[in-house]
Amino acid sequence: MLQAIKKIFSIEEVKTKILFTLLMLVVCRIGAYIPVPGINGDEVFQVFRQLTGGSQNLFQLVDIFSGGAFAQMTVIALGVMPYISASIIMQILVAVIPSLQREIRENGDAGKRKMGKGIRMLTIVLALFQSMLLAKYALSLNLSHPGIIVPELLASQIFGFPWLFFLVVMATMSTGTLFLMWIGEQITERGIGNGISLIISIGILSSLPRTLGTIIRQLNLDSQEPGQMTFSSIVILAIVFVAIILGTILIIQGTRKIPLQYARRVVGRRESQGGSSHIPLKINYAGVIPVIFASSLLMFPATIAQFLSKGSWLSNVVNMLSPGSWVYTLLFVILILFFTYFWTATQFHPEQIASDMKKNGAFIPGIRQGRPTQEFLESTMNRITLAGATFLALIAILPTLVGKVLSVDQSISHFFGGTSLLILVGVILDTTKQIESHLLMKRYDGFMKRGRITGRM
Repeated sequence: MLQAIKKIFSIEEVKTKILFTLLMLVVCRIGAYIPVPGINGDEVFQVFRQLTGGSQNLFQLVDIFSGGAFAQMTVIALGVMPYISASIIMQILVAVIPSLQREIRENGDAGKRKMGKGIRMLTIVLALFQSMLLAKYALSLNLSHPGIIVPELLASQIFGFPWLFFLVVMATMSTGTLFLMWIGEQITERGIGNGISLIISIGILSSLPRTLGTIIRQLNLDSQEPGQMTFSSIVILAIVFVAIILGTILIIQGTRKIPLQYARRVVGRRESQGGSSHIPLKINYAGVIPVIFASSLLMFPATIAQFLSKGSWLSNVVNMLSPGSWVYTLLFVILILFFTYFWTATQFHPEQIASDMKKNGAFIPGIRQGRPTQEFLESTMNRITLAGATFLALIAILPTLVGKVLSVDQSISHFFGGTSLLILVGVILDTTKQIESHLLMKRYDGFMKRGRITGRM
């Protein structure tokens, strides 16, 4: 391990990218401790804990994704959820509107820039809307728990409406979301890994000390009386923890190899007859993106309903969409299956693969080139995607089932498994692959430089 780290940091470009990524992530964590001007973050945190009662509800799930910023109403309380929601909406619009799909496919970089601009504009709209709801929620909390909002900020009113407070909250939180979006894009462009995924992951990791503290308290080690948790429960959770890690690695790394044969191959200046190879089709082509999309999509309407529910029918919606309920679990599974197929359909293009195979004289044994090859690839990918999506959904809901059977606090079971762990493992695997690709590229580039120098001599 030490030799591998030493090798990574021996390459100047890779070291610069890693240090830049770490610096940007540190900046994100600093923002999680800067409260919105005029709001007492410590008081909000105490009230938040009293209202949630220590159980895993919708707001606590949002708080995990924001790295604890949501509970204290800091400048990045919204996290990157508005950006992810905007990305989902734009991806669906591109899929259902043929003109947008054609423009992005034909214009290439220009189409991607236009789509990126649309995502940013939609992110601003969603961030302003969600921050307005959060300001309304903070105002209602202040009525029952005075001291959350500075009185001077509520003094400026028009027709009884505290416009200055809403303006400060909306401007600050929306700016925080845009700042996180910018940091994520900078990490993706100039650092290592996917910036948005890394921001979510560092937020999840930040709740590790608090979760460990909850486990120690529930074990009740200072007393002879049994605590809420037992050592047998911890052992079972540890087994589930290891199983989810192994399962996630297997499902992300697993491939189905489709054999290929070549009627003729040109290697250098020589033409050789025959030969064989394979096409690696990933069992889970989308990685952990369906889990992130499904979580954020469930959070968005449920969060709005929870902000607006005051003894109305929306309170029933909140209860049904709370993590752990059977409605939430069922919708979560359905959305994971949907987004797995949706993302695979948008990223995997069998017609292009079949066309390239025909140009290169490659064919799948027993399958004719052209349209039959395309149909074979489509049907094969659909079958393995179903297996991958089902296994991914099972991993995501496993902690909920185990937590209910063992009567374990769901804030613990959800951290050490399911959504949080899936995202962490997936992001670590993706980042590790990128680092490995940089190492291979530099090793190859160095070999070529030596070859050119020798040739000149």
